[in-house]
Amino acid sequence: MTNDNDEKPKSVGDKIAKVVYAIVDTPVTFVREKLIEPNRKKYYYYHRRFRRVPTIDQCFVDDPICRFEAHQQWKRDKMVDSQILKILRKRMTECMYYEGADHKWKCKKVREDYETNANNWFIRYGDLGANTDVVSAYMKMKHRLVWERRHGQNQNKTENLES
Repeated sequence: MTNDNDEKPKSVGDKIAKVVYAIVDTPVTFVREKLIEPNRKKYYYYHRRFRRVPTIDQCFVDDPICRFEAHQQWKRDKMVDSQILKILRKRMTECMYYEGADHKWKCKKVREDYETNANNWFIRYGDLGANTDVVSAYMKMKHRLVWERRHGQNQNKTENLES
């Protein structure tokens, strides 16, 4: 059996093209196989992984770099949480469309997962606005914890109506 690469060139132009290709490709292939690939760390995931940085409550007030890193980490966390919520919402709507009239009991688990995660997302990021920062989010969390300490756990309105 012969491969396309093993066939003999048929014309002078093919011979010249094959020689030029070999001149260009051989050093590049050598450098890649012998130098780059053995020294490269293997990644088994398809997105960039950032190391966790200190949160805003661990930063000093006069440390702008730590505060910037904490803000960037918070923005990445918000984007990830928003995408997870988007996927759960899509699963819920697809289940509802697929099941039709029976979706109330057949999609109950999917709907509960979505509602729980939507509630948690709103607790963490809701009412902050579009252009907010990590300090505002931290203050929101602090005020919520103080309110819960004074008034008890915050319950959903739907839980109060069902009881």
